[in-house]
Amino acid sequence: MDELLEILEDIKPNIDFKTCTGLIDEGYLDSFDILSIVSELNDAFEIEISPVDIVPDNFNSAQALWNMVERLRDN
Repeated sequence: MDELLEILEDIKPNIDFKTCTGLIDEGYLDSFDILSIVSELNDAFEIEISPVDIVPDNFNSAQALWNMVERLRDN
């Protein structure tokens, strides 16, 4: 989770990823941010985030992102 937080903070340093639960719903992340996050997570965790995974529920919080990473690593 710490590595995920570092990645997120590098992409958008002005967001408190530890507490924010509306990253998509509240407009903190735009489509470019999401593409950057997907690319970084794919590389860092050796996973493949498919278009099916790119839904608000998976990107609204750091915890949701971490849950997706763990699920994809287990596959």
